[in-house]
Amino acid sequence: MASDTSQQKGKIEKISRPEIKHVIAVGSGKGGVGKSSITALLAVGARKEGFKAGILDADITGPSIPKMFGLKTGQEHRGFLPFESSLDIKIMSLNLLLQNEDDPVIWRGPLIGGAIKQFWADVEWGELDYLFIDLPPGTADAPLTVMQIIPLDGLVIVSSPQDLALMVVKKALKMAEAMNVPVMGLVENMSYLICPHCMEKVEVFGPSKGEEISKSTGVPLLDTLPLDKKLAELCDNGSIEQYESELFKKLLDAQHK
Repeated sequence: MASDTSQQKGKIEKISRPEIKHVIAVGSGKGGVGKSSITALLAVGARKEGFKAGILDADITGPSIPKMFGLKTGQEHRGFLPFESSLDIKIMSLNLLLQNEDDPVIWRGPLIGGAIKQFWADVEWGELDYLFIDLPPGTADAPLTVMQIIPLDGLVIVSSPQDLALMVVKKALKMAEAMNVPVMGLVENMSYLICPHCMEKVEVFGPSKGEEISKSTGVPLLDTLPLDKKLAELCDNGSIEQYESELFKKLLDAQHK
């Protein structure tokens, strides 16, 4: 029996937005690996390098991007104009349109896909150098919708050091291959922590799998990132733009090699 991707990918035309130069999706095979924080760090990095950046939050039922940037529900909604962060990163997330930020979105796949399509096709993003798309985990309706209707430049995959990381990364890779989306690189998040007392490197979730996954799949390893209390605090406080990261520069370097 043919998969949904093989049956549908040729039947849906991608929607062009020529004013947006580069579109990069950030995804993972499983939840809880920090995919949204990686999306945010890439957008912040792009903005600090002088690029016009935006984030489309396609994690419709589990959005966390607005909180990281200190954006709240109840702010003035201006039709199809995106919200803007303190660094002028343009952001659209369903959570910004809800009456309360903790209201659940109890939607089936078609409604979720419709919201993603509207965020891409109808939001007045203006001219952007980079739009980063925060995908929900897995390979179901929402990631499929993004890969079908949006002309992606590529996908960044986020993983963690656990033993099952290789399996879930391969699932994401196979989906990208089926949808003809190039994979730009792998980020292993929560790879280690630095003990604040002795400064020893501690591999909390076991030895890093980043190099192993990179070698077995051929996907460049962009970075192995630590568990960082400061990053967690800034995300909780809506101040992620204060965090310094080289991740976006490493993504650019990987593309120029």
